Amino acid sequence: MTHLLLTRVSVLAAVAASALLLSGCAAASPAATPSTTPSTSAGDAAGYPVTIDNCGTEVTVESAPERIVTIKSSTTELLLALGLGDRIVGSAFLDGPLPASLEKAGADLNVVSDFVPGQEAVLGLTPDFVYGGWESSFSAEGVGERAGLADLGIGSYVSPAACKGEGYMPDPLTFDAVFDEITEAGALFGAEEAAADLVADQQEDLAALTPAGKDTTALWYSSGTDAPYVGAGIGSPNMIMAAAGLNNVFANVEDTWTSVGWESVIAANPSVIVLVDAIWNTAASKIENLEANPATQQLDAVTNQRYIVLPFAATEAGIRNVDAAASTIEQLAALQ
Repeated sequence: MTHLLLTRVSVLAAVAASALLLSGCAAASPAATPSTTPSTSAGDAAGYPVTIDNCGTEVTVESAPERIVTIKSSTTELLLALGLGDRIVGSAFLDGPLPASLEKAGADLNVVSDFVPGQEAVLGLTPDFVYGGWESSFSAEGVGERAGLADLGIGSYVSPAACKGEGYMPDPLTFDAVFDEITEAGALFGAEEAAADLVADQQEDLAALTPAGKDTTALWYSSGTDAPYVGAGIGSPNMIMAAAGLNNVFANVEDTWTSVGWESVIAANPSVIVLVDAIWNTAASKIENLEANPATQQLDAVTNQRYIVLPFAATEAGIRNVDAAASTIEQLAALQ
């Protein structure tokens, strides 16, 4: 990993100078209505400029970004899958190892931080674009506010599945919305053909799934001990479970994830428990907690050890969601 020892003043100066040479990307005021369809100039063979409304921020890209910083596994993996790994100058806040299919493409990733990097670290990479998995990454405490980055000639894009503003937050998130992001990213980054191929492959894999019987109820257990953080009714957990044929016991909660009391879990008594496996909160630690707690150890799923384990990086909206649903079906079949 390369460390650039520059002062803040020299970093900003370098970025300002390089912005004249790199592709122009600008973020402006929020648009009136959300849009997921990129607009392009007629007759432009390269398909540029591209203008989209992203989480309420208008983004215009004049030419394909060449120096991209990715925040979160979902964004990094999508660009790798589109064959754009050579344009990633830095990645951060990865949620776990790359899937085997992307290990070779991501072998030389420059991981600059295990968390959201600071703006100075990002500017030191002289990027022309930042692709973030969460809106919260774009703050004064994080990589910088989107308007401020635009003033430096640095474009930005947030995974639409993570939009929180009214009219922009998916309600509910669907696989079509995940596929739309792939298409939109292909247009932004000049990889339309690769994006179309990836969507077609994912649609084929999704259509090939054989969901479990609909009488199987499930708890999506992400984290937490005193109060479990679980998958609710409108985000990727519910989308994945539904594709696998599982009935989410908290599907009636109008949120992506939510905190609940253990008494609610006990009352629901799910048939299976989907455990999110993260480095900071492993599936094994959650099983230990469930089986040690006098209340939860009486749950049918715990008594019968009916657990399904999914890696964290596959559970946020992204290119691994179809595989997560397929893995859920396979693991459930093995529990029969």
